Amino acid sequence: MKISKLTTQLVNVPLDKPIKTAIHDMRSVGCVLVSVHSDQGLVGEGYCFTLNALRLKAFDEVIQSYTPLVGGQDVDFVEAIWEQIYQSVNPMGQKGITIGALAAIDTALWDLKGKALNQPLHRLFGACRSRIKTYASGGLWLSQTIDELISDAQHFVDQGFRSMKIRVGKDNWREDVERVRVVRECIGDDIELLADANQALTVKQAIKLGHKLEPYELAWLEEPVGAQNLQGHAEVRSSLDMPIASGETEYTRYGMRAMVDAKACDILMPDLQRIGGLTEMRKVAAIAASVDMPISTHIFTEHSLSIAGSSPNCISVEHMPWYTPLFNETMELEAGELIIPERAGTGFTFNKETIKRFQFD
Repeated sequence: MKISKLTTQLVNVPLDKPIKTAIHDMRSVGCVLVSVHSDQGLVGEGYCFTLNALRLKAFDEVIQSYTPLVGGQDVDFVEAIWEQIYQSVNPMGQKGITIGALAAIDTALWDLKGKALNQPLHRLFGACRSRIKTYASGGLWLSQTIDELISDAQHFVDQGFRSMKIRVGKDNWREDVERVRVVRECIGDDIELLADANQALTVKQAIKLGHKLEPYELAWLEEPVGAQNLQGHAEVRSSLDMPIASGETEYTRYGMRAMVDAKACDILMPDLQRIGGLTEMRKVAAIAASVDMPISTHIFTEHSLSIAGSSPNCISVEHMPWYTPLFNETMELEAGELIIPERAGTGFTFNKETIKRFQFD
């Protein structure tokens, strides 16, 4: 089976309302939807995104530039295509848009391969489970009031989540502590609570805040300092009892290996787009497993389930509802866990009505 063509569609999906973290101001997610067509009529799908659709056309142009390296190739040669594209972008740089564009194609190629074999990808990769713990991440934003935090937390519990994440990083650390205290009081001790600083803190600030948050039994503190500050990550990690999670801003297995070598975190959080797609995500899971380190996948929930279902050291996936409108199928939540679909490929297909409704011009 050969790849006959690659096509893209651009959409801009609005969020329910504007939201903020310590470093983000978000109103929509702009996505480049990639479709890889075979000469036998099957289509594999993947996507990459930008917040507020900024530089979305730049992503599309880079994806289109990879077309000569994809068209005419054997569908089975997913790894070879990944390496060819990766080497071709050496002059441009093997981080940023070049890797995000590669990731969208790579995921589409694996989706196509799964469909060609009529197998869900987690089984094709070597299944280890049929469901995975998830945490609610589509709320508890830094921009929300205390009342809104309480409302979100209760809503998550009512939906069946057994874990959720709150954002921290206020200018005054006392506000962070109070917000965490209120949410913990609302959900009780049996619900897991995570915190994400979104790189907002200095090393000393992160250590101080971490100590102040210890009474609230956080399962992890995420990205406490700048993503590039691996030494700072390591210092925060060695100073606190609570686990440090990070890695969503690192690119490819090389960036993740640097985090492991620096002892920068306890839990690696590969992001499907920045890591370079499913091909590279599997390698990162193996790197982490080689040092007995768990991973928890960052956003891209639907497409990351194939990794969660085939990587024994994956402890959870982030439940982010932003991309739900893109797909015909919906994620199934049961008792705080997501069911890993048994449909062929990634198990999710693009919704034509959504594409038409949110088409980006």
